[in-house]
Amino acid sequence: MHFHIDHISIKGCLYSESLQRQVDFRIVAPATFWKNPEKFPVLLMNDGQDFEKMNLEKTLATTFATEGIKPFIYVGISAGNRLQEYGTACCSDFKGRGARAKNYNQFILKEMIPFLKKEFNASHEKADWVFCGMSLGGLNAFDIAFNNPDYFDKIGVFSGSFWWRKKPYVKGDNEDRSRIVLDMVKNGAYNPHLDFWFQCGSLDEKADRNNNGIIDSIDDTLDLVKELQAKGYSFPGDITYVQIEGGRHDLPTWGRAFPEFLRWAFGQ
Repeated sequence: MHFHIDHISIKGCLYSESLQRQVDFRIVAPATFWKNPEKFPVLLMNDGQDFEKMNLEKTLATTFATEGIKPFIYVGISAGNRLQEYGTACCSDFKGRGARAKNYNQFILKEMIPFLKKEFNASHEKADWVFCGMSLGGLNAFDIAFNNPDYFDKIGVFSGSFWWRKKPYVKGDNEDRSRIVLDMVKNGAYNPHLDFWFQCGSLDEKADRNNNGIIDSIDDTLDLVKELQAKGYSFPGDITYVQIEGGRHDLPTWGRAFPEFLRWAFGQ
């Protein structure tokens, strides 16, 4: 009997002591996964519940079969209370959102990653780990990976919620240092192994709080890029920025961008 397996897909759950709840996850791996003794690189993704709406099964299967892409495992982690568990671990935003981001941080570092290394042949090398997310999940992925560089090598953010701030925006505040990620990078350490991939859509939103003719999501992302450059990261080089004309703040846009992101993350 002749047959062919494109990929392996597994759905499961893990009880988290840090979050005091069950966390659902999905793992997608190349067909060689069970027979390959090698440790696999890993892509962690926040908001894994959006796997189907982003058409990621087809994208991953195609990527696994693409020459020049090293084999990896995708791990989509379904969200709980996004407004409380996603955010920045250092502090909540000015409305008290993200109060449990520190708990989620601990879940990822102390529970999910050790679980994957033990049960799913995941690599023990930080150079093989990528963390990505969309919107608020992207902000959270950036926060965790940037502040824990011993665990990760690359960070991917799609339409990141980098507006997340300590206090309300004040009209005319051109520096706008209340955006939490800016001082996070400024006060953080420089880790030369880290690489960053940012994506925005020209139609992510309509808001332009400082009236400079650039929508806020693009402004916020490019201001973060400048902060990373000031820290020592090169752009282009360490930092990749992709702007999709006509792209929106939605799952179809992020799904369209995903193949290019995977080539960046795992291309040889």
